[in-house]
Amino acid sequence: MFRRLREDISSVFHRDPAARNTFEVLTNYPGLHALLLHRVAHWLWGVGLKWLGRTLSTLTRWFTGIEIHPGATIGRRFFIDHGMGVVIGETTIIGDDVTLYQGVTLGGTSWNKGKRHPTIGDGVVVGAGAKILGPFEVGAGAKVGSNSVVTKAVPAGATVVGIPGRVIEKDKDERSSRRREMEERMGFDAYGVTEEMPDPLARAMRSLLDHMHAVDDRMEIMCKALRKVSVDYPNGDLPVLSEDDFDCLRDADSDASRKKTFEDTKAVAAAAVESNVKADSIVSAHESAKKSAEESAEESAEESAEEGTKKNASEPTKDSG
Repeated sequence: MFRRLREDISSVFHRDPAARNTFEVLTNYPGLHALLLHRVAHWLWGVGLKWLGRTLSTLTRWFTGIEIHPGATIGRRFFIDHGMGVVIGETTIIGDDVTLYQGVTLGGTSWNKGKRHPTIGDGVVVGAGAKILGPFEVGAGAKVGSNSVVTKAVPAGATVVGIPGRVIEKDKDERSSRRREMEERMGFDAYGVTEEMPDPLARAMRSLLDHMHAVDDRMEIMCKALRKVSVDYPNGDLPVLSEDDFDCLRDADSDASRKKTFEDTKAVAAAAVESNVKADSIVSAHESAKKSAEESAEESAEESAEEGTKKNASEPTKDSG
């Protein structure tokens, strides 16, 4: 009994960096309280004292905000982080080293008796607010994303996200591995960004790397053809990429640099638009002034011509002789 308790406390320290000491864990972790009380309720349920087991489960829910049916089977080193709103149904089976976060529901989709809740394999991590509904298995080492709704079996080691939950396929082709090799050589690392959460900058960099690989392949084909034509064709090695040459990429990948770059680009674009508008306004005003001057000159010339004509007509003609 005490060995299991030490295991449970140790699992808290391994999975929650906020845990400071054993006394704090024993007195302030509702997930641990719910687990310890569930073991007692589960034992009562197993020996036939079902009402007493349900009553203890209800009291546990009042004190911890975590509802675990006394009929549920839970393995070793089980950890519920934060815990508020967690619901675990009667026929749920949970393996070893499983982690649940707040708001998780391990529920059923049928009113029939029998197995109607999920089976969670060893080492599974279920994110906050996720719902796993139905009598299927979530394979060992799988990860269920926050707020996902899973209604069918999950393969071992898979990652499930979305509503309804869908398994994210890992990109294991040759192009992906070559891209990762180039990223390592360049020192480019999209920190905190995975295929499940594509970052625009990381996606752009990977597109550029794919294009570079395609260009390299085409150049290699051309060089081979040239070497067949002329054996004297030089076959020099390309310069080695140095990680120091790409420090700017790592700097640009930080959130602060990204934000500053975006703001600078936005400011430059706004200035360019403003200058274009001003230039267009100046050109338009100049053309309008020029047109007005030309029209005024034409009107002045016409008025002068009319006045000359009237003056000539009003003067008396002299008789000859």
